[in-house]
Amino acid sequence: MSERQTVPARGGNAAYVAKGQGIKIINTHGSQVVDTWAFKASHLIEFMSMEHTRPWIMGLVPKVGDNLLTNKRRPILTLVEDTTPGTHDTLMAACDNERYGLLGCTSYHENCTDNLTAAMARLGLREPETPAPLNLFMNIPWTVEGDLGWAAPTSKPGDYVVLRAEMDCVVAMSACPQDMLPINGVDQEPTEAHFEVIDLQ
Repeated sequence: MSERQTVPARGGNAAYVAKGQGIKIINTHGSQVVDTWAFKASHLIEFMSMEHTRPWIMGLVPKVGDNLLTNKRRPILTLVEDTTPGTHDTLMAACDNERYGLLGCTSYHENCTDNLTAAMARLGLREPETPAPLNLFMNIPWTVEGDLGWAAPTSKPGDYVVLRAEMDCVVAMSACPQDMLPINGVDQEPTEAHFEVIDLQ
């Protein structure tokens, strides 16, 4: 088991996860969204894809036991444990500097897209693109009419998920820097999260 590592507030981190290992992603303070990506370690152009996963699980949110598929429709991760109420998001793209400009920001704003690039670079890697992430702990309520909303996470401090690797992969995470909408809690204050690469029995 690896030591607990930090996904810094407004920043990113990444780790190699071997097939059969798990990665435990912890919402340390309970209100932090963690954008999460997975890339096949030996061939980064194959990566976890939300648009390929949704028709496989026939749902908008993965549940324990669900496989998360790549853009080649192969399992890359499986959700094996979730202590939250199960509120996550597969619809929203990673934030970028342009997104904050649309929200009225007039200078550079930290963002998940750049956090992904920085996290991969620390491993000497470069992602082929910015896939739509699995937005862990993110609460995007929807209605039968198709309307979406922004809401605070339903998780509590210390809640976590465990994802099992179905192939050797690189998992990257961003503690979303969003502070203009309430997705990181009503205080709109991003905080750090933590993760561990673990051996599963």
